[in-house]
Amino acid sequence: MNIISNEKLIRRNGKIAQYTGIAGLAVLAGGVFILVTRPQSYGLVWVTVLVGFILSQVGIYFTNRWGRRPRPDEHINNALKGLGDTYSIYHYTTPISHLLIGPAGIWVLLPHYQRGSITYENGRWRQKGGGFLLGYMKMFGQEGLGRPDMEVGAEIDTVQKFLKKCMPEAEPPAIQAALLFTDERVELNVDDAPTPTLKVKELKELIRKAAKGKPISSARVKEIQEAVNQKVKL
Repeated sequence: MNIISNEKLIRRNGKIAQYTGIAGLAVLAGGVFILVTRPQSYGLVWVTVLVGFILSQVGIYFTNRWGRRPRPDEHINNALKGLGDTYSIYHYTTPISHLLIGPAGIWVLLPHYQRGSITYENGRWRQKGGGFLLGYMKMFGQEGLGRPDMEVGAEIDTVQKFLKKCMPEAEPPAIQAALLFTDERVELNVDDAPTPTLKVKELKELIRKAAKGKPISSARVKEIQEAVNQKVKL
């Protein structure tokens, strides 16, 4: 499998994750110090706490994507290992974070790190459980699951526009998507989900099944990959 990654962006954002996390803790600690030593300075305390909280949230966002090893791109690479050179995976080089192109088609891959029980029922996504740590993280504003269905729609639309720029005279194949959970402790109850939702280790099996169903010709795959390669941001 060909792996095309924006290593410069990965290194930069990894540093941002590290520095903002440390800065957030330092500012919050400063707020506690002011509260103890100058309890009358309510305004300064609140400003310090707010700034520290914002820095901490920025650190959480970047850490989940670029600061924690293995990173989402590394999880995906490990899961797809052995697919062969007919596949290309693009990490942070196209308008979306993770794009797979090969005989199985064009796939938008959306990794999630959440644990606990993830369910999809009656058109709604829910996240429950996960123990004390999950509750602690939620209390401090850790990212929730959000609306994966809306995320999928937006990502597919972005890829369609991107491919139109890459291949203005051609009609690309239908774009597919998969929601991936990288934490092995997650429990998925998503049989009715509108988008394939699975643990990341199951991704290669999904792709191989798709390739057996309605594969794209080697010539077509190569044409799409070459067009994308000319546009990738490195």
